[in-house]
Amino acid sequence: MFYGLRCIACGRSIELERIVYTCPHCGGLLEVVYDLDKIEISRQSLEGVKESVWKYRSLLPFPADIKPISIQEGGTALYRCDRLAASIGIDELYVKHEGLNPTGSFKDRGMTVGVTKALELGMEVVACASTGNTSAALSIYAAKAGIPAVVLLPAGKVALGKVAQALMHGAKVIGIRGNFDDALTLVRDLCEKERFYLLNSINPYRLEGQKTIGFEIADQLGWRVPDRLVLPVGNAGNITAIFKGFVEFRAAGITDTVPKMCGIQAEGSCPVADAFRAGKKDIEPEKNPETIATAIRIGDPVNAVKALAAIYDSGGLADTVSDDEIIQAQRDLAKLEGIGVEPASAASVAGLRKLVENGAIKRDESVVCVTTGHLLKDPEEVITVCGAPFEVDARIEEVMRVVRER
Repeated sequence: MFYGLRCIACGRSIELERIVYTCPHCGGLLEVVYDLDKIEISRQSLEGVKESVWKYRSLLPFPADIKPISIQEGGTALYRCDRLAASIGIDELYVKHEGLNPTGSFKDRGMTVGVTKALELGMEVVACASTGNTSAALSIYAAKAGIPAVVLLPAGKVALGKVAQALMHGAKVIGIRGNFDDALTLVRDLCEKERFYLLNSINPYRLEGQKTIGFEIADQLGWRVPDRLVLPVGNAGNITAIFKGFVEFRAAGITDTVPKMCGIQAEGSCPVADAFRAGKKDIEPEKNPETIATAIRIGDPVNAVKALAAIYDSGGLADTVSDDEIIQAQRDLAKLEGIGVEPASAASVAGLRKLVENGAIKRDESVVCVTTGHLLKDPEEVITVCGAPFEVDARIEEVMRVVRER
């Protein structure tokens, strides 16, 4: 076998056939490791292959005969954003727009791998807790696979566009009177009692799909690695996964370096940033997280230890931005570059602006911001911050009056 499962805390290997999400010996987080001597992958082998998550299946944890559950995820655009760069004050800026995945968020990358792994392991039901995007992706990939999905959401706290996706694709959607962290505790207990397959980012296989964001960035830049990668942090799986992808590409000799990983959180939900500022390797959970960026409204991220390790090991950092800064960045992306994202996505751009202004990122550094979800994921927020459309009588004079108003 060319891959294995290992605890990041005690270092023990875990049997691949076991259905576990944390180490049964010490409770530590698990990661998938590869024997690169048994894997054939190179720049040449990747050239000319259509961009997708499964382009990189040599570094995904499956035998060659496994047929993936796929709806053509990955291959998202990497935009060079010169107008936004000039506004922020740097020379070279790219935006990796993960909102262009089939369900509108980066979670598709994890779910194509996670649901494929569920079938390989013989699991018959998949489940998750979610702030919205995870539930949408899980529901759609479960529908494609022909298996039931159960999702737990914090009632009244999830954007309608995301709930609609889960409902339409047949998931059993349960709103709980509590926050995301409560939902995650409940779904973990549910999966243990009912033998459902848990597909939150505590599942190490799901992160294997998400690491392909890093693979794809290097690929799209002609095997050049940016100086910095800036991205939102919620449950902290994405920053963990993308860093792992860059590390594996370097170990395989495909690239030479890894970027400095910069995690951005909202001020009202920032346990990872708080831990970084204090020089700690783990977090103190935030009991009542609150932010307009619902996708990262998480007070006790399960991958915090991995995320902080990625930040420290890469020489990166973590910081916070206000809701007002997030909304302004959302507007800037749309008006300067034509890229429409949900609020959590814009945290990366808001964070970059702040880090450039305070000198933490220099003008001559090359930067990639990851935007994680599409604008249409949260249309209600758009109306709240932009206002409703103008409404006038059907007369040209009325239309012209509005057009001429400043």
